[in-house]
Amino acid sequence: MHSAPITPTNFQVTIEPSHRTFETTAVETILAAGIRQDVNLPYGCKDGACGSCKSKKLSGTVTHGAHQAKALSDAEEVQGFVLTCCATATSDVVLESRQVISEGAFPLKKMPTRVKLMALESADVMRLVLQLPANELFQYHAGQYVEFLLQGGVRRSYSMANAPHTQSGGAGLELHIRHMPGGKFTDAVFSTMKEREILRIEGPFGSFNLRENSSKPIILLASGTGFAPIKALLEHMQHTGNQRPVTLYWGGRRPSDLYMDGWVKAKLLEMPTLKYVPVVSDATPGDGWNGRCGFVHLAVLQDHADLSGYQVYACGAPIVVDSAHADYLRAGLPDDEFFADAFTSEADKAHH
Repeated sequence: MHSAPITPTNFQVTIEPSHRTFETTAVETILAAGIRQDVNLPYGCKDGACGSCKSKKLSGTVTHGAHQAKALSDAEEVQGFVLTCCATATSDVVLESRQVISEGAFPLKKMPTRVKLMALESADVMRLVLQLPANELFQYHAGQYVEFLLQGGVRRSYSMANAPHTQSGGAGLELHIRHMPGGKFTDAVFSTMKEREILRIEGPFGSFNLRENSSKPIILLASGTGFAPIKALLEHMQHTGNQRPVTLYWGGRRPSDLYMDGWVKAKLLEMPTLKYVPVVSDATPGDGWNGRCGFVHLAVLQDHADLSGYQVYACGAPIVVDSAHADYLRAGLPDDEFFADAFTSEADKAHH
């Protein structure tokens, strides 16, 4: 007797309140199934480490793969929260995810790019400009990122630091890459990489983008190279004539970590609604720093005791983003007005 091949059972996933639906199988994660069918669920690391993809399960059952407790605690799992990047459905599932972009999601593309420019912005930050294929239209939202496809199936994620409209002049994709010594990709960027080299990318990924349907004042919070997608948001706002009041808080350990401080100061002259608060946590007397000191996310609270009327876009190290999220909710920020992109490095992911 020949047994029939076992085909994976298909389940339906419904996302509320947008009513988007898609099919998933018992052998792929809910996030992967969504991306495959152009349903843009929020996510960051895709590795169970950052918690960006956390959604509330309204009905159905799932099984979770390996993940970190800081991304999803046992208590949260009991309450019905799901990490879509490492959860597989075991029945039809209904999830609540307010960040799903119902329309206007751009198709994922894999393509070769050529290194057009390498410019050292500080001792450990490289501005990389990638030239796209001449006849290739690459569409993305300001705030999204691409992944480099490296040998052995390894991927590294970096946000576009320039807004989409800049592509019409053939500007290429601008990325800000901090050197992480021992890092498979960044070591190469800071040692062997040359202009004109070919790199393969896939994108655009991520759900970190400006919510255009709001008139609330905006707080942009960046730590280190978390400034990259924030820069793209500012360029986009200027290009579209967005008049919402916006304050950028940019933090680094030393003044040199605010590696495009001059760019922001020039933008202040062009954007009357923009304010800028640079913050340094570990200044030394030799730095000559006379600006704000301390942790950047706390500087926001010093200036805004009540955040109930704001939207916050936070980007950078997970510790900054997580601390900001917790503290800002206590200061009255509605949970669905906090948008974040935590930069989870491979070193962060290793601390399981």
